[in-house]
Formats: sequence, structure tokens, C-alpha cells
Amino acid sequence: MNDLFDNDVTHKIAALRASIAEHDYKYYVLDNPSISDAQYDYLFKQLQALEEQNPLFITPDSPTQRIGGKPLASFNNITHKQAMLSLNNAFEVKELTAFDKRIRETLGVDNVDYAVEPKFDGLAVTLSYENGIFIQGATRGDGYTGEDVTLNLRTIKAIPIRLLTNKPPKLLEIRGEVLMLRKDFARLNAKQAANNDKLFVNPRNAAAGSLRQLDPVITAKRSLMFFAYGLGVAEGIPILRTHDEAMQYLANLSLPVAKERQRVLGLPALLDFYADVAAKRPYLPYDIDGVVYKVNSFAQQNELGFVSRAPRWAIAHKFPAEEALTVIEDITVQVGRTGAITPVARLKAIFVGGVNVTNATLHNEDEVRRKDVHIGDTVIVRRAGDVIPEVLRALPEHRPHDAKRFEMPTVCPICGSAIIKLTDEAIARCSGGLFCPAQRKQAIIHFASRRALDIEGLGEKLVDQLVEADLVHHLNDIYTLTIEQLAGLDRMATKSAQNLIKALELSKKTTLARFIYALGIRNIGESTAKDLSRYFGNLVAIQTADMDRLQQVPDIGPIVAESLFKFMNEPHNIKVINALIQSGVHWPESDLNMLKNGVLTGKTFVLTGTLPTLSRDEAKSLIEGAGGRVSGSVSKKTNFVLAGSEAGSKLERANELGLMVIDEPTLLKLLA
Repeated sequence: MNDLFDNDVTHKIAALRASIAEHDYKYYVLDNPSISDAQYDYLFKQLQALEEQNPLFITPDSPTQRIGGKPLASFNNITHKQAMLSLNNAFEVKELTAFDKRIRETLGVDNVDYAVEPKFDGLAVTLSYENGIFIQGATRGDGYTGEDVTLNLRTIKAIPIRLLTNKPPKLLEIRGEVLMLRKDFARLNAKQAANNDKLFVNPRNAAAGSLRQLDPVITAKRSLMFFAYGLGVAEGIPILRTHDEAMQYLANLSLPVAKERQRVLGLPALLDFYADVAAKRPYLPYDIDGVVYKVNSFAQQNELGFVSRAPRWAIAHKFPAEEALTVIEDITVQVGRTGAITPVARLKAIFVGGVNVTNATLHNEDEVRRKDVHIGDTVIVRRAGDVIPEVLRALPEHRPHDAKRFEMPTVCPICGSAIIKLTDEAIARCSGGLFCPAQRKQAIIHFASRRALDIEGLGEKLVDQLVEADLVHHLNDIYTLTIEQLAGLDRMATKSAQNLIKALELSKKTTLARFIYALGIRNIGESTAKDLSRYFGNLVAIQTADMDRLQQVPDIGPIVAESLFKFMNEPHNIKVINALIQSGVHWPESDLNMLKNGVLTGKTFVLTGTLPTLSRDEAKSLIEGAGGRVSGSVSKKTNFVLAGSEAGSKLERANELGLMVIDEPTLLKLLA
């Protein structure tokens, strides 16, 4: 009897869930509801009542479980199984013409089959389904790592918790955009105004802010929407040969996709689609900032490949930048995390490009002069998409008699260090790299990195906490931290604090080359730091060398020498370096004569392939310890190419030039 009852309840629950999922799809995806809100609420309450009476039958994919769990303290990071790449942008027809020409010439075809679609103005996310069940969702982040916003994504009713199919794929990653429809944005701001709360500037900001709420209950109240626009990693799906087929497959799974998508042939059809969507733009239910063109064939996409962090087979054709007139009330400077000094125009507030703009970049002092911008000028401000607003040009005919010329300050407004502008560089910089609070976080992160002082456990998030808790002001302060201070930070138990204190102590024993590199001096990379260490042998010699002396070091020219010289002569930097040494950071001072008389002195090596027993770093260390130099590329100046198994193009180049190629045993004989 119980079995019969259980089967009956199971059947009723399954039927209600299927019915609710179908009505969610019709309402949120098709925008074509087939029942009234009251009827929908009745079905939902029936399901809730059955599940409350039979809690053992509640499953995570039930519509009643969309909102659940306590508010989060913070979001965890998720590494994407497949990178979420950016798109290159085009604003002019000539850029589109060049894009189409490159595609045709690479593929060797007269016309290209393109898939085209609107470019949503929202927040990119990825959804992961296993056996048809939504298990995880994340923001795009930097393209490789995003934030886990699974609980918030579950509240979006356009996203099915269970895919509506009898043959769900084993694994399916869906790429798409979370946004807020214009009608829901208007409703949200009306509610904000009624409660005397801050109004949202535009739907995109409202959507981004809503998705990143730590409390999913708040997200659920914000009426977010989702549109799928692509696939990530997938297992157990049908063979899909084109982007168009992939989008239809997602639509068949009851996922929302853009109705305006098309398949077109050739450049003229791309431009026609752009014009058509631009005309429809004001009447669409959501905001877009352009259209996207993708080579339709997956085989051709693979042939075209990628460049940097963007595919060669796709491009975003953005709508024209929006411009507006306003007045510059002041020009101040902003100090970036690398010390760059950027003039910023403080504007009389103006609404442009969908946001209220009060600041606009002037890039650098040369640009201010070229555009002849004065404080008090009436200017044209431009903003396109997510690009930082910029001052396009001034209108001198409207210049008031009391307008002031901008003068670049000579000292950093944050730390008081000298502002310097190196030869042949447009950007001025604060010279207080180790001292300046604006550069503090970046300086510490670099100092602790693996190839610098290699402080295990001192990552970006912890550095953020240390700076914001006012525990670290300068680099040397990390060596004064206590277990008690660290254990009091978020996600830092006593054991973690003890491990970090141990890592800090271990990092004090280093090498001169690592220490110089760790200082984060502009233009001084690992290789240059090693060259300096080999040539001078000790820190004092580097600090006291003049420009001519520095340029005697192999491969150091006037720009690098000037950068190093000015860094080492900034009093604030000297103070921090001395404090680091007083904290116990040390290295063996080299015997300069021994280095100069090393068995490999004056010899340049290039490493390629996998060595039998030595790692690349170990081989490099042995060579440099004997006075040799390791280069990353083969040239006529190369003396030896150290080749292991699976050596590639460097070995081929070495053979072409007739260079000496050696193996690991030969290197060890040379060193012996």
C-alpha cells in the first residue's frame, strides 16, 4: 500500500515540476504565457505542499529550490574548463572589410558563411550542466577564472535547472549573457525611488550588481534574464558542424537564444544585418551595444584559430560612440597601480553612453597639449560601450577668459615622490614604486611572486586584506606580521598563519638577482636582473653606478639604465630597500673576479626541449652560476644550444646557423 502511495506522490510531483518548467519556458523564454499568474501560483503551491508533506522527495532540480541557502560571505573563484575569450571590436566599415578579407584569404574562399547575432549589453556567464542538471555557474572574470554565482543564477527562471530533454548530455557548458529587460529595469528603479534608495544608472549596471549580490534572495527579486550565445566544453551531444546548429540545439533544449540571429553570406550581408539591427535597437526589449559576426563553420573556426585572447573568426561590430558637450571643472592626476600618472578631467555631470559621466581620461600630458584642453573649457566627451570616457576635443571658441592651462605636477600627489618621464615615453610615472600607497598592492604581489622572493601563500586576495586592514604600508612591513594578526583575517586560521610566517622567514634567504627583480623596477625583468647581478656582484655597486657605468652591462641601453638609475636615486625607495635588509633579507655577495673568470663567462646559451635530469630552471642556474648567459632566442651571437628531447624550432634554427648543439652530459662536462 505504501509503495502504491509513494508511486502516486512521485508521479504527481514529477507532473507538477514538468508543468511548471514548461510554463516557465513559455513565459520567460518565449514571452508567450499559456496560463494566468493565478493558475501558475496554484500549481506552484500544490508542488510546495506535496514536497513539505514528503520532504524525502525534494530534489535540487525542483522549481521550489531555486532560492536556498544562507547569504554568502564572499564568492569563490572558479577556473573555467575552457577559456571565455574576448572579442575584437570594429567601429568602422574599413575595419569590417579588413576582417572579412583576412578570413577569405586565410580560408581561400570567395565568400564566407557567417552566423550573426545582437551583442547583448549585460554580464557574460557560463552554465555547467551534468546529465541535464544545472550544477554550477560563474561570471567570466578575466576569461580564465570567474566568480561562483551558482545560487544567484538558479534564481533566474529563464535558466532551466533541468534541461528539457529525454536525452541529456553527460556534460554541457553554455556560454551566455545575464541582463535585465528594459521593462524590469524601469520597474526596479520605480521601486528604488519609492523607497528613497539609490537609482541604477542603466540595465547593465543593475544586472551586474544584482548577479553579484551575496544574498540570492535579493537577486531573485531583481527579475534577471539570460540569453545563450555559445558552447563551451561538451560531452554526449549530437555532432554539431556550425554555430547556427549549436544555437538551434540550445533552443531545442528550451534555453533562450536571440530571435534576431541569422545566417548570412559575405560582407554586404553583414553590413545589411548591422543596419537592420541598428534600426530595431530602440524597440528591442533589452539593451545591445552592437552586433557579433562569427564564421559559421566550426571546422573553419579551428583553421583560423586565435590571436592573444580573442578568436580570429569573430568580431564585434559596435554601434557608434555616443558624444555629449560638457565643461571641464578641473584637471587632476590619478596614480595607477604601476605608477602611471594620468590626467583626469573632472566634468560637469553629463549623461552619455547610458551612464552619468563626471570624469574622463586625458591619457597623458602630451595629449592634453595636442588637444589644447584647458580647465574651464567646453569639451566633447565620448563614451563607447565599456570604454572609459575620454575628452575628444575642446571647443576654443567657447573658452572663458579665466580658463587655466594644465601643468603636470612634479611630485606624486599620493606619496610625494618625484614624478619622472623617461626618454621616448609619453607617460609620466611616480618614482616611489616601493613607497607609494597607490602602487602598494601591486608591489607586494610582485615581490612575493614565484620568480621573485617566492613567498608561498602570499597571494592577491591576502595582500588585499593586509593593505585594507592597514597592516602593511610598505614591502618591509610583511616581515613584521605576527601569527595573531594573520589569524584574525578572513579565511586565515592559526595553521595558515603559521605557514605564512614560515614562508616569509624562508624567503629572506635569496639571491641578488631575485632581489633586484622583486623590487619591480620598470624595464628590469628577470634576465636584466641577472645581468646586473653578474656584472656588479653586489647591491651597493648597482646603487652607486652612474648612467654610463650601467650601460656597460650587456644588453642594457639608455632607457633601461635611466629607469634603474632614477629608481635607485629616489630616497623613498632607498629607505624601503634598507628596511628590507634590516628585516633580514639577505643573499651571498658574489666574488666579482670569480664570476668574471667563470668557465662559461662570455658564453650565451639557448635551452630547448626536455633534459634528462635537469629542469630548465636548474640548467639555467648552473650556467649562470658559471658566468654564462641564457637567452630566449637563437641568433648568430649564440655560442651553445642545449637541446633535450622534443626540441623544436630553436634546434632547427641552430642547425641552419651551424651553431654548436650540446646535450645535458656535455654541459655537465663543461661545468666540471
